[in-house]
Amino acid sequence: MKDRSLNMERPIPFLLIGLTAILSLFILYTLNFVTEHDIHQELLLIKPHKKEEDRCDLFNGNWVPDFKGSMYTNSSCATISTSKNCFRHGRKDRDFLNWRWKPEKCDLPRFDAKAYLDIVRGKTLAFIGDSVARNHIESLLCLLSQEEVPVDAYLDSEDRNRVWHFPVHNFTLKMLWTKFLVSGEERVINGSSSGIFDLYLDKVDENWGRELHGLDYVILSDAHWFFRQIYLHKGSNVVACVYCNVANVTDEGVVFALRMALRAALSHINQCKKCEGMVTLLRTFSPSHFENGSWNSGGSCNRTRPYSERKIDLGGYEWEMRRMQVEEIERAKRKGKRFGVVDVTKAMLMRPDGHPGAFWGNQWMQGYNDCVHWCLPGPIDVWNDLLLALLRRLPVRA
Repeated sequence: MKDRSLNMERPIPFLLIGLTAILSLFILYTLNFVTEHDIHQELLLIKPHKKEEDRCDLFNGNWVPDFKGSMYTNSSCATISTSKNCFRHGRKDRDFLNWRWKPEKCDLPRFDAKAYLDIVRGKTLAFIGDSVARNHIESLLCLLSQEEVPVDAYLDSEDRNRVWHFPVHNFTLKMLWTKFLVSGEERVINGSSSGIFDLYLDKVDENWGRELHGLDYVILSDAHWFFRQIYLHKGSNVVACVYCNVANVTDEGVVFALRMALRAALSHINQCKKCEGMVTLLRTFSPSHFENGSWNSGGSCNRTRPYSERKIDLGGYEWEMRRMQVEEIERAKRKGKRFGVVDVTKAMLMRPDGHPGAFWGNQWMQGYNDCVHWCLPGPIDVWNDLLLALLRRLPVRA
């Protein structure tokens, strides 16, 4: 019996060693997970809170059926531009409105115009970007006008720079147009526009640069103008190009060009001495959905329901653009200002059904489909659900 008892005890040290090893691996894994989670929370411009909804990753999820539909219609919103008013131009299907974005581990609340206007009371918010940024601001105007109808305070001769004021809340909303974020000029050849651009990385576009000091919130975006022939200048040197074939100049591609322009813009914001307390949120790349051709070769977007997550490609150029933008925001945050991301790329990769397509009423480009911008109302409205969720997490300091 004695020998048997001893034999039973012998495996115990080995068992303890095994359990210790497993426990150590679990602790190391847990620490690694927490580190990655904390980094993502910093990306959202928040610190971990006790509330589970404040810790939720808003940008990872799926579209689920929601038959409540849109919070406005093309009849109830007077500020929809004609090219985004898809129903006015003959779009018949409406099922694309009956979906909502559902993050994996929480719910994203529907837009609350009163709550939004309370947060930005007495503040100025500007969208800095191109026509997709204008698309975004038009969605926001439709949603806010359900609570307070804004006053149209300024319109330039090209309908690019706009200012709206909400007098009850003393809130000012601006659209500051820019093609490239940095200073850029189109080459004129034989008296005609060439479609070739020179970008100067040492200087931001003054159209938004001179307005920066008066802003409390900035929603920054850009991308679609970079898909053309571009030469990047730094000082007196041409340092790179896009879609070119020139001796002694390297074609670095669209992602590189956008990275350099975005880095210059974020650096300018960080160096702004009169911008203390300002929050800058970058809206990530908004994908197009041309099928059977590009915009100028018969491409179309006729789908009527979202893609599933299995259908989208997270290895394509859209995701590469988004990843670069997130990297540049992380880089800028180390300099001291407050930056964050409205990460719409994954959600919008799943929405080939949300574009105007043929229903944009453009008399000058008949036969071309718009698979870049988004119908109003439409899935773009979720951008403002996400924006409000982020603003709730981090209001501007007084």
